[in-house]
Amino acid sequence: MPTKIEEGEVVPKPKEEYNEDDIKKAQNNAKAMNLLYCAFSPTKFNRISGCDTAKKIWDMLQVTHEGTNQVKETRIGMLVHSYELFKMKSDESIFEMFTRFTDIINNLKSLGKT
Repeated sequence: MPTKIEEGEVVPKPKEEYNEDDIKKAQNNAKAMNLLYCAFSPTKFNRISGCDTAKKIWDMLQVTHEGTNQVKETRIGMLVHSYELFKMKSDESIFEMFTRFTDIINNLKSLGKT
């Protein structure tokens, strides 16, 4: 949604004041929101339906699925710690150990740390 600065505050721009660039931005936002709405199940749609811009939808989905940066860094720290102290447990098979190791590595990759 195009905005303007009025009395030192950012406020939505009335449609009567839209220029060509504002119209294009509004159309792109509407297309992105429609795409995001169509991509999710009713449950996830309910989480994002209150958002009024594609950026707000994206931010909500990012926090929902990845957590905040602080949560992400904590998860990375825990996984690195597990990796550094990794060793075979006395009651597990080589297959189980390999599976556990692979899970640690895959989780680190999904967080962008490898």
